[in-house]
Amino acid sequence: MHALTLPAAGHYDEMLLQSGAIRPSYQAFADWLHAQTPEALAKKRAEADLLFHKVGITFAVYGDEAGAERLIPFDTVPRIVPADEWRMLERGLRQRVTALNRFLWDIYHEHEIVKAGLIPAEQVFANAQYQPAMQGLDLPLGVYAHITGVDLIRHADGGYYVLEDNLRVPSGVSYMLENRKMMMRLFPELFAKYAIAPVAHYPALLLNTLRQASPADNPTVVVLTPGPFNSAYFEHAFLAQQMGVELVEGQDLFVKDGFVFMRTTVGPKRVDVIYRRIDDAFLDPLAFRADSMLGVPGLLSVYKQGHVVLANAIGTGVADDKSIYPYVPDMIRFYLGEEPILHNVPTWQCRKPEDLGHVLNHMSDLVVKEVHGAGGYGMLVGPASTAAEVADFKERVKANPANYIAQPTLCLSSCPTFVERGIAPRHIDLRPFVLSGREVNMVAGGLTRVALKAGSLVVNSSQGGGTKDTWILERT
Repeated sequence: MHALTLPAAGHYDEMLLQSGAIRPSYQAFADWLHAQTPEALAKKRAEADLLFHKVGITFAVYGDEAGAERLIPFDTVPRIVPADEWRMLERGLRQRVTALNRFLWDIYHEHEIVKAGLIPAEQVFANAQYQPAMQGLDLPLGVYAHITGVDLIRHADGGYYVLEDNLRVPSGVSYMLENRKMMMRLFPELFAKYAIAPVAHYPALLLNTLRQASPADNPTVVVLTPGPFNSAYFEHAFLAQQMGVELVEGQDLFVKDGFVFMRTTVGPKRVDVIYRRIDDAFLDPLAFRADSMLGVPGLLSVYKQGHVVLANAIGTGVADDKSIYPYVPDMIRFYLGEEPILHNVPTWQCRKPEDLGHVLNHMSDLVVKEVHGAGGYGMLVGPASTAAEVADFKERVKANPANYIAQPTLCLSSCPTFVERGIAPRHIDLRPFVLSGREVNMVAGGLTRVALKAGSLVVNSSQGGGTKDTWILERT
């Protein structure tokens, strides 16, 4: 029998009720778990580590001087989501991503939402991620964010909330796919007990979405990577291989006669769609950063002529900026005439004097983030910080209030997780991947990230978080 540590009072646990009873979706798993010996499970976890090493699934942990690359810790207790919950999430994600794409089209065309006074002009046009070069440019299908990763958390009230939207180069889908393969290999008997929605068709869905984005008859798709030193290089190579397309670096591409070509052993081949895993600034040294060695000189001019499609589009970063995030519910109402299905986390914008005052007075209770920050960096988790750290962060915020937002410290739901001694609750989030082409599609699943340190709320892989397989049940 495996002892399961109960969640703290007031916390929501995905598997356990406060009484210790098992939630219905986990009952079959719990019965199976209690029939396993600790030794057998430890052996399976060691096998998973070995297999991940062989596949080469690594990630760079920034600031880790012991070594640049390591395995993302993988936990073998799955995150199980009932079918009715997923149906609600799917509707909410489709609604949200549709509104975000409408917003991006609008700010690069008519600016209706700004004219209506719903979003201050300076929030958009003075935003570091806003790209004037995109103004008035018509993109195929009106889609800017072909691939969106939406980070969701479940709060103590049992409801789901959107923590942030990732519309630039969202990563993590390779771990979603490999985690599933691993669980099916290690525990096939569990898949006989549950009707779990498949995720293996994601690469085919992604390729179809990318091909739809091009007006060409038989478009050639490539994945553009900054190269093997990037922390997510494994994913770039994995997705190219899974889609059956070329993985290229900037030096493999060139511009000629208004088109993009790739160098091949049989001569130049025209490229129609570039799934780029490079930030805007590095895409074209003639248009953006002149010192970029990662991009393709002249790429922007071809893009503006409509002779190549970039996924995601240049300038999508405006929509996932943390200073724009508070306005997404207004976007949904404005563009779609609907009430948001998924709610935002309450957010204070430090650029507003009244919000700034509140944040400075209550910083020790809040999570404060840089508006352009990512990967869990540039943020303060008030309750987990020392008085000196809070005081230092106050000075940073005072020096540049517009650069920060603040949110209440949310009680992320927990899920039983293997730790050094037994199984204990650890906080998790969920990143589903939403694909926008002629229609909005997604696989029933996502990347569940887990904060492996007891009490920690930071789930980012780059800061030592781990992952779990996410099981969406096909029937409740």
